[in-house]
Amino acid sequence: MNLGASAQRERLRGAGGQARYQTAGPDGRRSTLLPRELLWIALQGLRQRTLRATLSALGIAIGIGAMVAVVGVSASSQANLLAEIDSLGTNLLTVTPGQTFLGANEVLPNTSVPMINHMSAVQNAASVYQVSGATVLRTPYVPKEQTGGIGVDAADPGLLKALGGRLTAGQFLSSNNDAFPTVVLGAQAANTLQIPNVNGRLQVFLGGTWFTVIGILKPVVLDPNLDSTAFIGLPAAERLFQQQPNPAEIYVRANVNQVTQVSNLLAPTVDPQNPDGVQVSRPSNALEARAAAKGQFTTLLLGLGAVALLVGAIGIANIMVISVLERRAEIGLRRALGARRRHISSQFLAESALLAVLGGVSGLLLGAIATLGYAVAQGQPWVVPTYALIAAPAAGLAIGVIAGVYPAGKAARLSPTEALRAT
Repeated sequence: MNLGASAQRERLRGAGGQARYQTAGPDGRRSTLLPRELLWIALQGLRQRTLRATLSALGIAIGIGAMVAVVGVSASSQANLLAEIDSLGTNLLTVTPGQTFLGANEVLPNTSVPMINHMSAVQNAASVYQVSGATVLRTPYVPKEQTGGIGVDAADPGLLKALGGRLTAGQFLSSNNDAFPTVVLGAQAANTLQIPNVNGRLQVFLGGTWFTVIGILKPVVLDPNLDSTAFIGLPAAERLFQQQPNPAEIYVRANVNQVTQVSNLLAPTVDPQNPDGVQVSRPSNALEARAAAKGQFTTLLLGLGAVALLVGAIGIANIMVISVLERRAEIGLRRALGARRRHISSQFLAESALLAVLGGVSGLLLGAIATLGYAVAQGQPWVVPTYALIAAPAAGLAIGVIAGVYPAGKAARLSPTEALRAT
């Protein structure tokens, strides 16, 4: 839409009635256009085409919003995972049998746990013993092959304390129930067997014997493999399944400030004759690696968001080129009133940059809201990284400047007579 000369003059005048464009005088001073005046002109230009400007900014907002949401969701998930690690402690170590020098499978001695508990820097230790050949079924009429992936382990009474685990219902194994066939189910095992609670009467058919369910564990963050396990007492496993008291895995809680020292001494303590056949690991390291892997996946999603931003930048450049063609009369009038080429290029560059910055801020808000919705739904902390708060509008500004370079140059190259001829 072409503006009339009177409207143009009104917009080009300052608060004191002086023309905003001050041409060079006899003393050779350069003409000036103050930043606040440039911003005002850019705002007026966008206001003349509100719908078009809104749609153009929406493209940038969607791209930046997607990137902020990806970063925010990833940061919220990582913060939740790291908070769980901190709450469970990073001082848990696991000991498992490896292989001997000749390639045979190592067998941990039955004295492993007592020897570990004698270490001064160890808070407590507990082990599990794999019960081979035993299956857990809801009834004896279920085919033995349909195990649902549930394993059977004998466990020390101190396992729950060593793991920092918690119960959904019931109680854990103890010396009080060693004389009876009792079982505690992991979270996934209870779900597979469709046992939601404990009431003292529920039983499962374990290895040909009825076991009473006395407890259900919450998911074990530090060792998810235990979620699909049914735990029975070692005395019951020895009595009913001839289980040997050789640990399949030992969980060790070390003093927080002495984790490395304990880790280095565990193998020779467990098996002095063959320490190379003992493997020692730290579950929290695996969880932190998983958090880092999520960060790598986030990089891929950010690449997709960058493609959306590129499309938005092309859209802004296209809109600005069309705007230059439609506003040739306005450009000619400005030139006739004393505007220099740099004033015209600055005007269109400012419009493009302002349009993209508005899109960037809107995208930041959209991404933050999407992250908040995800965090609330998942019960996680709401985290939007500080760098995203700065990068979103900054990225919008950079995109707007780049997208506006060509349209601004095209507008500046128009001569006043050529531009006014378009009216």
